[in-house]
Amino acid sequence: MILQGVVGPATAGSSLGSGVQANARQGQLGEMIVSELHGKYYEAAYRGNLFSGGTTIAALSANTITLTATTTPILGVWNPTTSTVNLVLSQMSLAVVTNNFTSGAGPGAFVWAASTGNGAITTGSNPWNRKTLTTAGSQAKYFPLSGATALTAITNNLVIGGGIPMPSPSALTYGTLVSTVMQPSFAINWDINGALVVPPGGVFAILNTTSCTVFSVFGELIWEEIPI
Repeated sequence: MILQGVVGPATAGSSLGSGVQANARQGQLGEMIVSELHGKYYEAAYRGNLFSGGTTIAALSANTITLTATTTPILGVWNPTTSTVNLVLSQMSLAVVTNNFTSGAGPGAFVWAASTGNGAITTGSNPWNRKTLTTAGSQAKYFPLSGATALTAITNNLVIGGGIPMPSPSALTYGTLVSTVMQPSFAINWDINGALVVPPGGVFAILNTTSCTVFSVFGELIWEEIPI
C-alpha cells in the first residue's frame, strides 16, 4: 500500500469540521506539508507532564564547580531510582550578571554534568507543574542555586558531559570594575528538545568551571516526565 497526499488545500475555500477525515497535504515537489496548531510544548503541558525548576538570582560559589556530594548545582534535577518515568529535558535558560565591583575571577566555561545510580539523595525541591502552576505531581527533585541546595548523599560523583553553548565572562582574573560603567550580562536559551534523558537514578546538573563569587546567575530548567 502506498500512502499518498493531496497537493493544495484539503478543501478549497472552507474549513473542515471536527471528526472529518482529511487528506494529508503535499507540496508540488512531493514534500509533506505540516502546520503547527499549538506551541510544541502545549500537549505535554496540557497532559500535566511538563515540569520545571528554576533559580532566582544567586551568587556563584566554590561549590558550583565541584562534582561530589558538596556540589551545589546552578540548575539541577534528580530522578529517584523509584521513579516510573524518564525526565526528558526540553529547555534551559541561563543568565550571568556581575554582582559587585571588587576584583576576582570570571566563572569559566559553563558545562553540564551527570551521574547515574543515585537513590539516596536527601535534598531537593518539588518542581513546578506547568499545567497546574503548583509544586505537585512530579517524581523528580530539582536543585536551585538560590536555595544553596547541595547533592547531599549522592551515590556516584558527577562527570562533565559537555559544554553549555553560551558566552561567558573570561576565566582570567581581572581588576576592580568601574562602578559607573554598565556591565554586560550573558544569557542563553538552550532548546534541548529531548536530546538529553535523565533515567531513574540519574542526576543532571549545570555547573561553572572556575571558582567565582563575583558573578550571579538565574535561570530555569524544563523537562517532560514520560512513563518508561
